[in-house]
Amino acid sequence: MSDDTGSDTQDERPYRHLHVEEAPDAPSLTDHKYELDEAVDAREFGFNLYVAGEGQRLPWGRHHHPDHEEAFYVLEGALAVEMGRAGETVRIGPDEALFVPPGTTNRAVAAEDGTRVVAVGAPKASDGAVIEERCGACGEATGRDYEVEEDGDVYVLYCAACGAEADRLVAGSG
Repeated sequence: MSDDTGSDTQDERPYRHLHVEEAPDAPSLTDHKYELDEAVDAREFGFNLYVAGEGQRLPWGRHHHPDHEEAFYVLEGALAVEMGRAGETVRIGPDEALFVPPGTTNRAVAAEDGTRVVAVGAPKASDGAVIEERCGACGEATGRDYEVEEDGDVYVLYCAACGAEADRLVAGSG
């Protein structure tokens, strides 16, 4: 990554240039979730690149953000996104984008042959997601609690109703 403060910046942060693989590869259900916003110290918006194989969910399954809007932009492959409570599926392919307003339930899944997707969201401070997945143990559609393990390389999600382990998100392994 290269930094340069520039002579005309009004911010104490330098501009940043990096190769995607230099960004943190966060725990997810996909092959990779590169946190570009963290790598460049973006404070007002989230900016991630997902690399996902067929059928992989991104980011965490069915969820919504109460006070956060997001957009998906497909670089390669295709993404199937179930929208709203009715679950209407919107398919987006290369050079297509989908805007998701705050409070809109969605579930994104990589279509056949996988996908590379840019996900952008704002405001970053309101990124908290409400997960609405059905628990395999108790059958309830609940939120998830989680714990961070292995120095942040693993997130373990638990059903908020019964406490059963629901998912294990691992950095860079899908």
